Formats: sequence, structure tokens, C-alpha cells
Amino acid sequence: MKQENIQLLSDLQYILTEMDFLHEVSRRILTIKSLPELLTDIMESSKLLMRAEASSLLLYDYSDNKLHFQVARGEKGRLVKQYSVDIGSSIAGWVAEHRKPQVIADCYEDPRFNQAFDQKTNFKTKLMICVPMTRDDHLIGVLQVINKENGEAFIDRDMKIFETLASQCAVAIENAHLIEVQVASEALALELKTARDIQQRLLPSTLPEYDDIEIAAKLIPARQVGGDYYTVLKSDNDQTLLMTADVTGKGIPAAMIVSTVYSSLHSFLPRESVDLKYVVNGMNKILLDSTTNDKFVTCWLGLYDHRTRRLMSINAGHNSPLIFRKEGDGPISLYTGGMFLGCFEVAYDIESIEMLPDDVLVFYTDGVTEALNHSNEQYEEFRLIDIVSRSKAGSANEILACIERDVEQHVDGAPQSDDFTCCVMKVKG
Repeated sequence: MKQENIQLLSDLQYILTEMDFLHEVSRRILTIKSLPELLTDIMESSKLLMRAEASSLLLYDYSDNKLHFQVARGEKGRLVKQYSVDIGSSIAGWVAEHRKPQVIADCYEDPRFNQAFDQKTNFKTKLMICVPMTRDDHLIGVLQVINKENGEAFIDRDMKIFETLASQCAVAIENAHLIEVQVASEALALELKTARDIQQRLLPSTLPEYDDIEIAAKLIPARQVGGDYYTVLKSDNDQTLLMTADVTGKGIPAAMIVSTVYSSLHSFLPRESVDLKYVVNGMNKILLDSTTNDKFVTCWLGLYDHRTRRLMSINAGHNSPLIFRKEGDGPISLYTGGMFLGCFEVAYDIESIEMLPDDVLVFYTDGVTEALNHSNEQYEEFRLIDIVSRSKAGSANEILACIERDVEQHVDGAPQSDDFTCCVMKVKG
């Protein structure tokens, strides 16, 4: 009887010691850290807690329905990091499939045991505890310890302690995944903000002021970065270049092409007399060399001569700018030009029109006329013509404000479907 009490006291002391150690290990594992650091910590802790020769951790990948060795600790642990296991195959695959822990007294006698790992690593797997890691019925992976250091067998009590550790590891791994997603999301948000700041610098910070014309412009990206661009550039020869462009697609790829449009424009733009065809052909060549086949740029370039009041225009596959006369039934559409930029090496035609006092020029991207409401109905060009016709007596800023308000009323709070770019030039009377 006395001997039994001594054994019971010894067992109780062992359990308390193990639980204290488990508590310390769990506290360390649950500390916020990167996933690679966490997995390494789990392996080391598993070995120490279970007094094992080696340990391994396999994470489940839903995309291929396999378990993948992430880290493996022990004398030969580094050699098994590259392998994966099918669900249902081997001891680990069986544990993952059935979500049941296993204590294996002799691995080579177990038909589920895959000897290939030992053959590749020259490591002798004798004993094993293999437990599933789950979280809210979702499989996270499998945790294993192999061979006790003192050569003794693993027992059910060891498995219970190891199961407790595995449940803590599942929580820690899931949290680490969530943190990684959050960090990646925050890093992407920072990159997008930086890209937006860079893109905003490509746009005119202020518009030139003139005695004979008024200019107003606005660009509202549908995302943090977009594929629209406009500019108004005053030359040294009483000329003003007007431009708007729209890159296919949205987001960062479109924004990168916008920067190419910006740089190519300025590469071919002299400070004095501007040759509009030379500029367009040069931009087209650069875009042909620097963009993929699925990316192109619609573009309109106008050159206004302040001395003659003539506007030269090249439309490269873009929405036709509209000229509204003070008197007249409808607007004049500027559609002469050619194909959009970045697809083929083609010749571009140019047209010239005299601008009269109080004429209003509106050039824009399809984010205006194709703005969608909740019923997926587009704003369309006829609405734009109507609102400008009713507001053309106002200043350039007033006309632009009327356009923006009218588009907003049509959209009625629906998510912005595309970048909005609209520019207005009015010849003073």
C-alpha cells in the first residue's frame, strides 16, 4: 500500500511538472510572431515537452488537399522539409483524414507507416505520437514527435499532453496566418498609397491661367490608382497642349502605363512650336515597345493657338471631344485621327477648327459617359450633351461642376465603375 502511494505521488508530481512545462510552452507559442518563427518554435517546444529525438509539423493546404512538411526538427530534420503527404496516406495522412490522434509503439509494424522518409533521411523512426491540429472543425495540420530520448515508449498520458499542445498550436498558427494577411494587406495599402501619390504628381498641380480662355479639369479615380490621365501644357510659342488619355484596365498595371504616357509625351514635346503628329507618332512608338499586346491607350490631343484661335486635334481611338457653340443646334465632335496608341504603327490624321468667342470644349474619358447607376444604366453621351448645352453660359469651372453633379445624380450612390476624367475649356467672349 505504501509503495502504491509512493508511485501515485510520483505520477502526480510528474503530471504537475509536465503541466507547468506545457503552460510555459503554450504561453511562448501564443506570443505574436511571424509564421516561420512560430513553426520553428512549435517544433522545438514539441521536442522539449515530449523529450523526443525529433519532431515535425505538416500544414494542410486546401488548394491541393495535401499535408506539407513545413519544418522538421531533429538530427535529420532539415532533410524532410521538401516533402508532402496525401490525405489518407501514411500515418500523418490517416490522422488528418480521421481527425484522431495516434500513439504508435512500433512504426515499422504499422501498415500505414511510409518508410520512404527514413530511407531518404537515414533516420530510424521507432515510436511516434501523431495528433491532428484543428480549429473550429477546420484542419490546420498534423503535429508529430518521434522516438523518446530515453528509449521508452510513448504512453496515453503523453498523448493527452501532446493533444493539448497541438490545440494551442492550431490557435497560434491560425492567428499567425491572419496576422500575415493583415500585414500583407497593410503593405499593399501602403504601396497603393505611394503609387497614388506618384500618379497624382503626374497630373497638373495647378492649371495655367490665360487672358483669352478658361480651363477646368478633374480626375476622380475609381480605385486608389487608375488608368486615366490628362494634362494642360502652355508652350513658349502662344500654344497650349490639351490632352486626355485612358489606359485599358485599372489598378497598378494601368497606372504604370500612365507613367509611360506621361514620360513619352514629355520626351517628344518641344518647348516652342509643337508638331502634334510628331508627338502622337512618338508616343505610339514608345507604347508599342513598352506595353503588352492586351494593353493600349485611347488618347486625344489638342493644340490651341492663342494667336489664331485655331484648335488642331488628333483623336487616337478616344471619346470624341465636343465643341459647343454659343449659337447652334448641337456640338461639333472631334473624331478625326486614327487608331489607339500602343497597337500598330499607323498614320494619324489631323483636323483644325476655328474657335469662336464663348465656344466650350469638353474632353473627357469614358468614365463619364459610361458611369453606371444601380440598374447598370450608363450615363451616356446624350446626357452629357444636354447638361453642357444647359450650362454653357457659365464659366469653365461652373460647367465642369454641373457635369459632375449630373453624373452623381445619375449614379445615385452606386460604386464608381471607372475613372472619371473631365476637362472644360471655354473661349472668353
